[in-house]
Amino acid sequence: MSQDAWLQNYDATCRLAQEIAENIHERNRQQRTGGNPAKINMTLRASLQKLKQNIAQLKEGLLRSSSSRRIMQSEADRRQNLIDDLLTREKQLNATFKGDITESEPSRSTLMAGGAGASGGTSANPWLINESEETKGLTFGEIKQQQQRAIEAQDAGLDALAAVISRQKIMGQEIGNELGEQNEIIDDLAHLVDTTDNRIRNETRRVKLVETKSASCGMLVVIVLLLIAIIVIAAWPV
Repeated sequence: MSQDAWLQNYDATCRLAQEIAENIHERNRQQRTGGNPAKINMTLRASLQKLKQNIAQLKEGLLRSSSSRRIMQSEADRRQNLIDDLLTREKQLNATFKGDITESEPSRSTLMAGGAGASGGTSANPWLINESEETKGLTFGEIKQQQQRAIEAQDAGLDALAAVISRQKIMGQEIGNELGEQNEIIDDLAHLVDTTDNRIRNETRRVKLVETKSASCGMLVVIVLLLIAIIVIAAWPV
């Protein structure tokens, strides 16, 4: 599963912040050796402005994703923490660029860890974090590869989660289809019961009608027999 646009923009912003930190280090080196840092200062101003714009875009993207509930709340909180870290980095980079924070001896630790320099000044630390045991002794390329492996592992987990969700979706659709078929069968049975009930009612009325007619015919036969008997008696000679 490929990264979404927000995470790609976040990675690009982190790379930009890293590039700014390295350029500040190079600018300070030129200043110490008597070079002319005017060109790199122009580049740094443009990069810092771009960093600010990128962070603002990350904020807007997170707000849209959170409002539309395209991501879970836990992921929204995690991304907000990442943005907060970037804002802290941006402030530190701006302070270092303006000279509010001085940089110590040029070394890898100026980019990755805090601490006092050899001259007793405060070390420039655009990342404001202590280097972990996992990254100590590694080059920037090796750290980048380590981060890429972590991202790939995360993507693999997301792929597995997506597969589970896809199977659950298919199961839900199958259950829905089966319920629809069962509802149709129930509707057919209800119609059949109604039809049978109507037929029973009609047959009951017919039976009652036949019984009524039969009773009437029986009375008529009795009357006719009585009349015949009266006639016979009357005609009998006394």
